[in-house]
Amino acid sequence: MRKVLLLAYGVYAGLLFALLALGALATLLVMPGLGRRRRIVRATARLFLRLAGMPLAVKGLEGLPDGQCVVVANHASYLDGVVFSAALPPRFGFVIKREMAGVPLAGAMLRRIGSEFVERFDRRKGAADARRVLRNAVSGHSLVFFPEGTFATQPGLNKFHAGAFITAARAGCPVVPAVVRGTREALTPGSLLPCPARITVELLPPVIASSGSGESAASELRDRARGAILHHLDEPDLAAA
Repeated sequence: MRKVLLLAYGVYAGLLFALLALGALATLLVMPGLGRRRRIVRATARLFLRLAGMPLAVKGLEGLPDGQCVVVANHASYLDGVVFSAALPPRFGFVIKREMAGVPLAGAMLRRIGSEFVERFDRRKGAADARRVLRNAVSGHSLVFFPEGTFATQPGLNKFHAGAFITAARAGCPVVPAVVRGTREALTPGSLLPCPARITVELLPPVIASSGSGESAASELRDRARGAILHHLDEPDLAAA
């Protein structure tokens, strides 16, 4: 009986997401103004989580810097982007692996809300993407990164790529570590259908490099941000395995 109920829920939540996403995309395609489009996506993400029975709690939002910053978070599920769209103010853009640009519906929606796509496998293209992200950051844009780059089937925190922290160091802005919990249970890696779960986003105190804007500052930001996330996540350190 439980399996039947979970299947019914999964089908309902999947159809709900598809319908809301299609409606949002239709609006985004004609809506002028990046800020307006991001507010639409934020409202749609919140509506989906509420109607899907995935209550979202956001902690530490009052500590988010008023100005430019870079948010970095652990990555556990394809739902993480939806959750952070719902949790954060609409001034944030997302830095996402380039493969997502080719996904029907998702790619078009992500482009309309100013997401930055970054190549992971071609070093030359990846370097060009990184320079573009840096230019936008230096221009004052606030960004969200999942610095693990992908998520594993088992719980835990993988090593962090340096891009988010190079961007923050050169832009001279703080890094805000964030911990997301519950998305792995809500949409398990490898599963097509979601499950009901409580989701929490916890924003930790901002991290600022002690000095400089070069490689040493980026390494300091990466180590301190990852240490803070690992301390609050209560999951294994997969990079140390």
